[in-house]
Amino acid sequence: MDSCSAIIRSRVIKDTDYITGYGAFVGYDGSCGWGLSRNRSFMEQSSPVLVGYMRVSKADGSQVLDLQRDALLAGGVEAERLYEDHASGKRDDRPGLEACPKALRKGDTLVAWKLDRLGRDLRHLVNLVHDLTGRGVGLKVLAGQGANLDTTTANGRLVFDIFAALAEFERELIVERTHAGLASARARGRSGGRPFKMTAAKLRLAQAAMGQPGTKVGELCAELGVTRQTLYRHVDPTGAPSTCGAAVANYRLGSVPIA
Repeated sequence: MDSCSAIIRSRVIKDTDYITGYGAFVGYDGSCGWGLSRNRSFMEQSSPVLVGYMRVSKADGSQVLDLQRDALLAGGVEAERLYEDHASGKRDDRPGLEACPKALRKGDTLVAWKLDRLGRDLRHLVNLVHDLTGRGVGLKVLAGQGANLDTTTANGRLVFDIFAALAEFERELIVERTHAGLASARARGRSGGRPFKMTAAKLRLAQAAMGQPGTKVGELCAELGVTRQTLYRHVDPTGAPSTCGAAVANYRLGSVPIA
């Protein structure tokens, strides 16, 4: 270890070592040196840190993380310690949430804007907090239900269980209202969803054209405004309608669309 001590003494350890990616390391075989690393510097290992997690449900750009990011930064979380996901809260396989606990050490705190940002599934939330508590990691919620939650105490864990159940209950209510709204719309002749690419009129044109030997499929698709996959899903090369084509031809207002 004398050589290691010499290497460490030859360079002043600064807080910026984490940002620059440099750090002193000691291998399992006794080797040591300086190198690129994503581990914390020695100064950071001695003090607890805040690690933030953000999530929105959609990845199409219609939802942004700005509000959550501003709240976490105002709550003391450093920008390089923010993890994010663009996925539904009912999913367990979220890359950001899987990577976030790996950055937490004993004494650290996981910070979220609201409890439902961590997830809307009670089982997953309880398992996550149980794992963090066993490692000596705290959980802090900044706003909404469970604000100022402290899972390092018995009362905090009880309050967490209550609000986690409420988060799951809220999601179930949303699902029920959505299904009820869709059923009501179908009963009134509104099916919802995106419009058909293949209509009954286009289907008749496609059947007539596909029955002609000189028909060029590419030109036919361009004229109908559909892709080759959509065309062949509804009409076979001889011009006969497939199962999807028959469904479009026999479509009745208020029935469930197919394909």
